[in-house]
Amino acid sequence: MTDQKSTEFAFLEAFTAELSAKKLIFPTSLGATMKIRKALSQADISTDMVTRIIGTEPVLSAKVLHLSNSASFNPQGKKITDLRAATNLLGFSAVRNLAISIGMKQLAENKYNGSLSAQMDGLWRRSLRVAALAMVIARTYTRLSADKAMLAGLLHDIGKFYILNRANHYQELFSSEQVLWDLIDHWHASIGSAILEDWEISEDIRVAVLDHRDHQPGPTHKVGLIDVVTVADFLDAHFVNESIAELDWNTVPASFKVLNIDKDNIDALMQETRTELALVLKAIN
Repeated sequence: MTDQKSTEFAFLEAFTAELSAKKLIFPTSLGATMKIRKALSQADISTDMVTRIIGTEPVLSAKVLHLSNSASFNPQGKKITDLRAATNLLGFSAVRNLAISIGMKQLAENKYNGSLSAQMDGLWRRSLRVAALAMVIARTYTRLSADKAMLAGLLHDIGKFYILNRANHYQELFSSEQVLWDLIDHWHASIGSAILEDWEISEDIRVAVLDHRDHQPGPTHKVGLIDVVTVADFLDAHFVNESIAELDWNTVPASFKVLNIDKDNIDALMQETRTELALVLKAIN
């Protein structure tokens, strides 16, 4: 067995053990965790603001959604798939208590060196951008729930957060950053899908997380979350670099055509996303 394969095997073995033990709470951004706890301490905060604040943190978002579908809070078993509905059902007090509990566990896990902390924070900011893009795309070009699309965008790289966090605990396995990122590129989608399945996140979000990079819609394909996440994920680099003008429309994913996004309406999409992202960031500043 090669060193690379041995590293992957040891890492996946540890992941499987953690999945079985239901211990999957891990940090994303230390700064975000602290800001969320502070923001949720406001006495006169609105439900909309609570929803927006929760929606900045992938692990907290998934756990709020999971709790809202539990038998104790949702005895009728009516499936809840977006944060707004989950927040309304649970109530502010339960959401704040959950945020504090998860935040404490995340802070306890935070033992990063400078490089890894910066990588986690960069990944968190990317997730926020993709979430904002997904929300605007769904709201403007589909009849899908914009709130659910936002959640799918926020969670689409959840596997990367997990791997980066655990890499800090298994540093002896990774001989270089290249070995680590090779593992992340190869495994993050399937690990992310397994995490979301464990958290009982809806099937269409899990499919979008698992398959958005390889999605090839056929002629009878109906617009779905996977198209929204595919386009949002693809556009992120151009959004952050302000390089939309350099986009080669002959090589974009097929989901652009499915969603009717083209060079005539892309600038409006970018501008609306900037506005949405500013609102999200303001909520925790």
